[in-house]
Amino acid sequence: MQKCKELERSLKIKERLETSSMLKKLLLMLVLFGTSMVIADGVVTSAMSVMSAVNGLKVGIASVNEGEVVMITVAFLIVLFSLQRFGTSKVGLAVGPALFVWFCCLAGIGMYNLRVYGPEVLQAFNPVYIYYYFERNPTEAWMSLGGCLLCATGSEAMFADLCYFSVKSVQLTFVFLVLPCLLLGYLGQAAFLMENLDKSQQVFFLSIPSQAFWPVVFIATLAALIASRAMTTAIFSTIKQATALGCFPRLKIIHTSRKFMGQIYIPVMNWFLLVSCLAFVAVFGSINEIGNAYGIAELGVMMMTTVLVTIIMLLIWQVNIVIVLCFLNLFLGLELFFFSSVLGSAADGSWVLLVFAAVLYLVMYIWNYGTKLKYETEVKQKLSMDLLIQLGCNLGTVRAPGIGLLYNELVRGVPAIFGHFLTTLPAMHSMIIFVCIKWVPVPVVPQNERFLFRRVCPKNYHMFRCIARYGYKDVRKENHQAFEQLLIESLEKFIRREAQERSLERSLESDHNDDKDSEEEIASSSSRVIDESGGADNSALGSSMSLEEGSSMDNELSFIHKAKESGVVYLLGHGDIRARKESFFVKKLVINYFYAFLRRNCRRGIATLSIPHTRLMQVGMQYMV
Repeated sequence: MQKCKELERSLKIKERLETSSMLKKLLLMLVLFGTSMVIADGVVTSAMSVMSAVNGLKVGIASVNEGEVVMITVAFLIVLFSLQRFGTSKVGLAVGPALFVWFCCLAGIGMYNLRVYGPEVLQAFNPVYIYYYFERNPTEAWMSLGGCLLCATGSEAMFADLCYFSVKSVQLTFVFLVLPCLLLGYLGQAAFLMENLDKSQQVFFLSIPSQAFWPVVFIATLAALIASRAMTTAIFSTIKQATALGCFPRLKIIHTSRKFMGQIYIPVMNWFLLVSCLAFVAVFGSINEIGNAYGIAELGVMMMTTVLVTIIMLLIWQVNIVIVLCFLNLFLGLELFFFSSVLGSAADGSWVLLVFAAVLYLVMYIWNYGTKLKYETEVKQKLSMDLLIQLGCNLGTVRAPGIGLLYNELVRGVPAIFGHFLTTLPAMHSMIIFVCIKWVPVPVVPQNERFLFRRVCPKNYHMFRCIARYGYKDVRKENHQAFEQLLIESLEKFIRREAQERSLERSLESDHNDDKDSEEEIASSSSRVIDESGGADNSALGSSMSLEEGSSMDNELSFIHKAKESGVVYLLGHGDIRARKESFFVKKLVINYFYAFLRRNCRRGIATLSIPHTRLMQVGMQYMV
């Protein structure tokens, strides 16, 4: 009974979300803001991790100053992002052992400090001490929450490994390895600090035993580079998903593994992240200031995650409303409390991160807004079947021998750009195939399953819709002759299969009519003479239809071969959108300038095709929105 109530509430909320444009826009804004904060978090994580590891040199070598730390950090970041294109699988053998050694070092150093400086620090598990802390210094305690937050952050980067491991394995690793080692490490640092109050800077490196100092610095630097690679890979995966949902401009994506779909590399984004990391290191120049920005990014991600998980609990998991409210109040309340603390550092330079996230948010929102408007306009203005029927099989123009491959993004219907071709060109090809390319989440699509065909108009129009499916490891820029040959062969198979299906349908109808006639004859056998030739007539009629169908199929296959011999031409229509004159100023600014700029500089959908220029014909069309 309770489950039925939760299901009913879930359906009501889902219906409310689907019918309210305001709620859908609000949800989109939350998701895009969370995505922008994840990207900002990835940038700051790389800068923070590498710079904190390099800071160990200041402890081991007294002559090293802050400027030299910045230069070494910049060098490490350049090397790190330069190696990103080789993929994780090629360096994966060193990742696991290095991180395991790093966590063992944390645990070992923590236990060493607990043994040397005493286990009194374990009393910190008593929550009454946090109350005493806030009672003595309320303002300072509130301001220090931002620093306390950094103790809990960083480990969430394990989600980046979900493209390689299962959820259960990541959870078990966190509970039984990561969490215990981190607790021991922080407890050891706290024990060291209680006995060395004047050494509050670089506590971790100062608490390392002198014999193990340089090996630990090396392992810390290696672990920082690995963590940065993981976050960069996570950003690539996030951007790929956002692109698939129409929320990010199209970019070149390279899959570095046939086994794992999540192992990808985006060249443009990789260099953008490198430049952003170097800019953050140069602007802040201090681990403390980068830490403040890091706290803002982390809390932004946490708050958006809490809100979105709450929605999932209501719609998907159908959790009891009381539990959902408790979850939301507890976690969002704590996160807002911490966020109020780190916002105090925004004036010190952390505002740069907020501006960076805001720019990313605007790019994604403008792209989604313009793409949605363009697609809706194309759907509204697509040519109707009634119009094509009225034009006749010649489409109101001359049909010249040949095959025209018209590329478009519509899966159904005839795009409006086809009408533009009809009015612009003096003649149209005798056979038209509307090609729509779709990327599917599998490594390779077998060639016999690559093309899906269906007719667009009656048979004498010779117009087809073709959906070309490619896997993420398929050869994208295949030879155009091989592509055309495979396309024609697949079309011929479709026509033969269609003829067989029609023949089978007519055969079944004929058998059904025979059975019906037999029943009628048996019922009336007492009053009339049975015509024994009736069955033979029906058989002859079925054979005649079968021969007619076979002749029609042969004629169409012959027509395809003649059209193929006359040549194949690739028809590309570039549809752009412009805001109407009566539109608001903001809409004109967004559509005519910002979205137009993004569209001009993004990767076009047909960029992966190897199309010979001698067979290419392009027509531009402008939609007013």
